[in-house]
Amino acid sequence: MKLKPKTLAMILAGGRVDELNVLTCYRPKSAVPFGGFARIIDFSLSNLMQAGLERVAILSQYRSYSLINHIGIGAAWDMIGKHRGVSILPPSTGYGNTSWYKGSADAVFQNADFIKYHGPEEVLILSGDHVYHMDYQEVIDYHREKDADLTIACLQVPMDKAHRFGLADIDNEDGDRGGRVLQYKEKPDRPKFNWASLTVFCFKPKALLEALAVNARDDESFEFGRDIIPRMMFERRRVYGYKFRGYWGYSRTIEEYWQTNMDLLGPSPRIDMEKWGLRTNLDHRDIRDCQPLKVGREGVIQDSLVYNGCIVDGTVERSILFPGVRVEKGAVVRDSVLFFDNVVGRDARLEKVISDVNVSIGNEARIGDAGPAPDKEVTVLGWNNRIPDKTVIGSDCTLYPDLSQDKFLRQIRAGEIVR
Repeated sequence: MKLKPKTLAMILAGGRVDELNVLTCYRPKSAVPFGGFARIIDFSLSNLMQAGLERVAILSQYRSYSLINHIGIGAAWDMIGKHRGVSILPPSTGYGNTSWYKGSADAVFQNADFIKYHGPEEVLILSGDHVYHMDYQEVIDYHREKDADLTIACLQVPMDKAHRFGLADIDNEDGDRGGRVLQYKEKPDRPKFNWASLTVFCFKPKALLEALAVNARDDESFEFGRDIIPRMMFERRRVYGYKFRGYWGYSRTIEEYWQTNMDLLGPSPRIDMEKWGLRTNLDHRDIRDCQPLKVGREGVIQDSLVYNGCIVDGTVERSILFPGVRVEKGAVVRDSVLFFDNVVGRDARLEKVISDVNVSIGNEARIGDAGPAPDKEVTVLGWNNRIPDKTVIGSDCTLYPDLSQDKFLRQIRAGEIVR
């Protein structure tokens, strides 16, 4: 008989992230496809499953349909049972103090009754839009050992990039495991320490609910990094940092998202989804039922991930193809990520392109500039676009979804945004 879980996990999965522009026009970042078959939220869910944390709430607000469709009933992560399950918690309006979520802290505060109902010993709050493999049980064990009110999982980042993150100054109380947080600064202009918060927070429920209530009553912003952690530091709560040293894909920008996908490739990939035990919902978009990969007599695949349901009669190099992609004869796809059901026409050429679902690229089209990938920017194609034959689109371009054909009557030059 499975005992009632001691830890309640809550995944913050509702944000859009404007820097990913057209990839998040119709989905939250957590539901953006990744790695040829998965979604970004799969990493958090798989980490939870492997840690035995199976009572999970997902806080979603922005265009939640694709996320809800992907999560289903949680069966892909074995989260079904008397004391297991995934609950989608969207914002609500009605009786009492309810509204759209005003920030990450407000999202949790509006679901305080959910926390009280389950009565956990810890509340583990996670971001659903990062790529990494972590044993959350180690974080929880450290949190319990230190009798902490809050434990923050942190990664040491280069000092020249530290200004982009919430940063903790962690002492060496427990060496490589972690220590007391001496200071915390949210995205400082001139950082003096560089342990970046991974948005993995383990709270004592009482301390969490008290901080959230004060934040809701007194503050004008409602974020964990900007408001809750500084408040707990000011109140001299027991705040500890757990030092994480594995791979972590931030992927907040298009370039970072592209690079995180490229980290799956090469002779020594930095991400090993099989070794990490990544699970996904194979029924979403009927991935489970796709036919095997077909490679024609003239088809060439080099240093790429190409999945079932794809047909390759051209050349694919250093790229990731999701199920349903077709590459016609003479076409070249290089340094690119093509989502579900793309078609690349005969003799077309793609160089460092991210293409959303259901995009058709005409014969002899040219998208992106030739040359080494690090020397050029990503071109992003929004979903449901039909790009005519012989169209020329430069590097660092952005095409919004479902454009009319008149948008392609001229060459689209480098750096242009087409709406």
